[in-house]
Amino acid sequence: MTQFAIGESDFLLDGRPFRILSGALHYFRVHPDQWADRIEKARLMGLNTIETYVPWNAHSPHPGTFDTSGMLDLERFLREVADAGLYAIVRPGPYICAEWDNGGLPAWLFREPGMGVRRYEPKFMAAVRDYLRNVLGIVRSLQVDQGGPVLLVQVENEYGAFGDDQTYLKAVADIIRDAGITVPLVTVDQPVDAMLVAGGLDGVLRTGSFGSRAAERLATLRKHQPSGPLMCMEFWDGWFDHWGGRHHTTSVAETAAELDALLAAGASVNIYMVHGGTNFGLTSGANDKGVYRPTVTSYDYDAPLDEAGNPTGKFHAFREVISRYAPVPDVVPASGTAAPETSAALGSPVRLLADPSGWGAWSAHEAMPTLEILDVRLALFQASIDVDGPALLTVEEVRDRAYVFLDGDPVGVLDRERHDRALMLPRGRGRLEILVEDQGRVNYGRRIGEPKGLIGPVRLGSAELTGWSACAIDLDDLPHLLDGRTPDAPGVGPTAWRAGFEVAEPADHFLSTVAWGKGIAWVNGFCLGRYSRRGPQETLYVPGPVLRPGRNELVVLELEVTVEPVAHFVARPSLGPLEL
Repeated sequence: MTQFAIGESDFLLDGRPFRILSGALHYFRVHPDQWADRIEKARLMGLNTIETYVPWNAHSPHPGTFDTSGMLDLERFLREVADAGLYAIVRPGPYICAEWDNGGLPAWLFREPGMGVRRYEPKFMAAVRDYLRNVLGIVRSLQVDQGGPVLLVQVENEYGAFGDDQTYLKAVADIIRDAGITVPLVTVDQPVDAMLVAGGLDGVLRTGSFGSRAAERLATLRKHQPSGPLMCMEFWDGWFDHWGGRHHTTSVAETAAELDALLAAGASVNIYMVHGGTNFGLTSGANDKGVYRPTVTSYDYDAPLDEAGNPTGKFHAFREVISRYAPVPDVVPASGTAAPETSAALGSPVRLLADPSGWGAWSAHEAMPTLEILDVRLALFQASIDVDGPALLTVEEVRDRAYVFLDGDPVGVLDRERHDRALMLPRGRGRLEILVEDQGRVNYGRRIGEPKGLIGPVRLGSAELTGWSACAIDLDDLPHLLDGRTPDAPGVGPTAWRAGFEVAEPADHFLSTVAWGKGIAWVNGFCLGRYSRRGPQETLYVPGPVLRPGRNELVVLELEVTVEPVAHFVARPSLGPLEL
């Protein structure tokens, strides 16, 4: 069998120097029927390896589960990498960052008081051990020395930016080894002295993450690792976007020049990303460094392959750079064509506040529960209030957005980004309803694992408001909500809409959201993700494999208001302005 090892200055494949030319491609951000296409295009760019994270929370949405169906079929993905003649790198975390909800850590972990976060704490380590055994049970037989494609497995992820618990890091490495992983292990950190010290492990290859000043960054990495191959495990060729911000791109010429400098230095590379894909469903994360910023649905990342898998100018520039150091295939993939354009009216509205009884399971609570307790991302809370005159409604912290209604009339919105904590109700008597939305859990820094919802006592004046009824809205089941329901007249509050549209042949589509407010969309039951009038993203990507010849169904949950209740499918994506 093939042997892969770390040599004095190079990776060694069957004893011969081997340079890893890798690209990041996350199987969980791409429809599985499109994996082979994206992998093949990466090969045509000149890459010999595909790297992927593994998202714990996607595979294990509930304790004791490990789902590998559909978009989570890691084994199928790795076998498709091998079928293309490429190698693979697996980065299972347990923490991955990746602009992914909670950095990949399951929310259910933190329902138990005292649960550790990325540290050597018994309850956390027990959960990590179970998770890694599940993942590595798949990876073990797919290692290169077992006839599979996997060359490297990573321990944790940029740990030096978070902590310095060497006992924890070593325990994670030991779990990986004990699970039968025999290929070399690596860590990754930004090439900063303190991070490389805190996040590295003796006996495990250190790699770097950066997108510029390659010679300087490699020199820092070499200072901390006198021997072994140099590798940039995350060569940042683009960036991600936040709702309300601008769309990020990077210069093709400058990024290609940095890649050239990295390869000229003899280093191996993993291009982050070769194809970004999409944060389908409610999987996008958020950042909070004093101000909360949720990540958009598109993970285009300004990568060599765009969100729909089409080669960009960066693809051709990177391919030319790689050709200076390694052979590249003669074939060049074709550019994408315009998507079909069509429109369909949104009809049969069902309003949440008109009859909330059928929107999910109801439960009674003395105090306001968190969304983790309800195990949902969206919930409606009701309480009766009875005080004199106008009343001040206050909370300790909003995570992340709360729509407030009194007797069915909108009163206002409490928004985490604005640090809202209080709202004046026009009167103190009536039926108070609050729709609370989780807009994405923080994926980087100290706020990983925090609960969602209205945090701390909810007060009316100086008194805590108690006696809540909570509706846990099942968003997975929401496309079926309209089945058999009598449509409501359009009106105030969150509304579910349905539209039918015809497709001659399944092909990628782009759904325009510019005339809508804020919400979530599904096509044929497949959740495309969130949209928002704040932008920058103005279209949602619809993968061709989720469509079928003939009639298809779009369902939209609009949390605010639409200017035009019509669905427009447009020719090309619009990811927003580059400047604000």
